[in-house]
Amino acid sequence: MSRNYKFHNPEGAYFVSFAVVEWIDVFTKNEYIDILLESLSFSQ
Repeated sequence: MSRNYKFHNPEGAYFVSFAVVEWIDVFTKNEYIDILLESLSFSQ
């Protein structure tokens, strides 16, 4: 984790998200779209 992000309240709840490089392939290739849709459907 970057040194820029510090958590000052040890009792607080935090959400951490990381950016992924080249995500556009997930939304343009049919095989990835199918996997994404199946995963979302499973999560429902």
